[in-house]
Amino acid sequence: MPNRICELLDIDHPIIQGGMTWVSDASLAAAVSNGGGLGIIGAGAMPADVLREEIGKARTLTDRPYGVNLIMITPNLDEQLEVVVRERPPVVSLGAIQSTSVIPVLKEAGIKVVPVVAAVSMARRCQQQGADAIVAEGAEAGGHIGETTTMVLTPLVARAVEVPVVAAGGIVDGASLVAAFVLGAEGVQMGTRFVCATECTVHEAVKEKFVKSGDRATVVTARSIGYPVRSLKNKLAKLYDEWEKKFIASECTAMEVENLGLGKLREAMREGNVRDGSMMAGQCVALVENVQPAAEIIAGIIAEAEQVAGELPARLVLRR
Repeated sequence: MPNRICELLDIDHPIIQGGMTWVSDASLAAAVSNGGGLGIIGAGAMPADVLREEIGKARTLTDRPYGVNLIMITPNLDEQLEVVVRERPPVVSLGAIQSTSVIPVLKEAGIKVVPVVAAVSMARRCQQQGADAIVAEGAEAGGHIGETTTMVLTPLVARAVEVPVVAAGGIVDGASLVAAFVLGAEGVQMGTRFVCATECTVHEAVKEKFVKSGDRATVVTARSIGYPVRSLKNKLAKLYDEWEKKFIASECTAMEVENLGLGKLREAMREGNVRDGSMMAGQCVALVENVQPAAEIIAGIIAEAEQVAGELPARLVLRR
């Protein structure tokens, strides 16, 4: 499925793996890249030396392009940025963008930059600073989210910028890939589906939860303090709800609510505490049915997309 995203990133299929903190390490990123997509190392709050090691590991596991995701609100961003500029991974994606000033820095180092945005205005700002492509992430996505859905955000961003647009949020299979293309995207970014890749090193208890999740499995917490996060419902999510009610009633501070999540993502994803930890997941988790190697996931999506695209003309026969 060659297109501008494939040509830009030098990949076989227009599928980017989301850079998920405590989830997407070099093992998963390399597996996705070897499968024809673009694997992304989720730097999160990794110490600089650990990030350097993960980049080195990715180079030993794949000879295909890969990327690193930087979270712009991470306290040690400057140290991570130094590592990335020195190591020069082919691609860097940017999350939680508050400033676009790092884009020219990365571009000067010869790195392709793909920011993840939740609003049209930020998409325009990123393009002005030299972004190579834009990921438009809808509110269906897992983790930190905006307000606009993928169905609306994707065409808005596609009309607002000239660089290729990648749709994210609710993308899990071939049908959703085709839908994203119809909306104006030239590629997709998927996180939740790749949590259940064989090569993903999250705790098996998390994968089991994902596979068993239904259509009402996720909830958005911390919305009242302006820090909305989508994750699987569990005891931690209920605790958030209780403390948010206290915050609305002025019985606690926003910081106290925010601190409920400290260390909880690692507690779930790495240690397997699915009751008290944070399992960030998109609404499409309900469509994740099994654990498969990353290459099989990608191949299945492409095969289904080709089938669905072939059936569209018959479905679109309209009465006149």
